[in-house]
Amino acid sequence: MATATAHNEDSKALWNGGVSPFKVSYGKIMIWYFLINDTFTFASFLLAYGAVRYTNLDIWPKSSEVFSSVPIHGLDHYNLPLVFVSIMTFILIFSSWTMVRAVQEGHQMNKNGVIKWLIPTIIGGLAFLGCQYLEWSHLIAEGMTLTNCPFGANGDGRPVSFGALFFLITGFHGLHVLFGVILNVWICYETANGTFQRRGHYEMVEKVGLFWHFVDLVWVYVFLCFYLL
Repeated sequence: MATATAHNEDSKALWNGGVSPFKVSYGKIMIWYFLINDTFTFASFLLAYGAVRYTNLDIWPKSSEVFSSVPIHGLDHYNLPLVFVSIMTFILIFSSWTMVRAVQEGHQMNKNGVIKWLIPTIIGGLAFLGCQYLEWSHLIAEGMTLTNCPFGANGDGRPVSFGALFFLITGFHGLHVLFGVILNVWICYETANGTFQRRGHYEMVEKVGLFWHFVDLVWVYVFLCFYLL
């Protein structure tokens, strides 16, 4: 009987699997794989943007002309290049800091602290999306579409790829921000419900935080390509 018991225990040990070589949970490894895959997607878009821009330098619009005003009624007639997008960038970076604070509170098992810092993160994400809506509306009103750009040397209306690439890449990023806001609302609700407190850890907050920081980091490259260069 003792031999049979020992054999069963040995068999179970063989099928238990090994120890994670990264010393992190399966969920964290999977979110990192997802982020790496998403990095390649954004990199492909930005490389395509760079290639198209390089081959159309003579008609490519200047960012200081395209983004020269603040798309808010009463301020849109002032020549303030890059001011509005700088505000957008600050909002997103600030929301990344509040996300860090939420993760830190989760490590301390502080339920109220997590909620306290998730709320401004959600507000920051919504504010960024609201700013993007104003910017898109302003550019569309100016005449920019997927097939036309009224700025720069192409003012005669010949279609160029700037509008298509701008709406595609910033729109794809905006979808990521929207998805991140939805995730943050969900984990805020679950935190208030005590779900993670009962589990004994707030790892889900940390995983959503990784996604949120990724979204912020990608925006830095989008900002560089479209607004600065």
